[in-house]
Amino acid sequence: MARFSSEIPKDLIKLFTELEVNTEDMLGDMVKAGAEVAQQNVLAKMPKALRESLGDENVTLTRVYKTPSDDGINCQVAIEGYFTNKDGVRTPAPLVANLFEYGRSNSPYPRQPFFRSSFNKGQIEKAMIKVQEKYIKEK
Repeated sequence: MARFSSEIPKDLIKLFTELEVNTEDMLGDMVKAGAEVAQQNVLAKMPKALRESLGDENVTLTRVYKTPSDDGINCQVAIEGYFTNKDGVRTPAPLVANLFEYGRSNSPYPRQPFFRSSFNKGQIEKAMIKVQEKYIKEK
């Protein structure tokens, strides 16, 4: 019967041990970095009328959280706040942003999609890999 023996370098074992301890922190930081890139893209692509009345502070990131159903680590770009018209009627900002994104059937104004196109996969992956390199140092 054939035999095989091999030794794993100690620095590789040390790297695996550190990753075992820091995996959730690393993934959380990676997800947050990707969400920050998406947030900046949303702010850059947001229609001028919406941006002027909403402001940059109402496009926020949620905290990094772990979903109970599949143990995924998530962070969301959120539009928060309200618009108040001259009559004092408050309208939720996410509803108005949804109207800009998808339009409405009885409106003469065309839709102005900005949110979905802000999630550029290449940019987000670059930001996530940059954070990963802080945790996994290659020689």
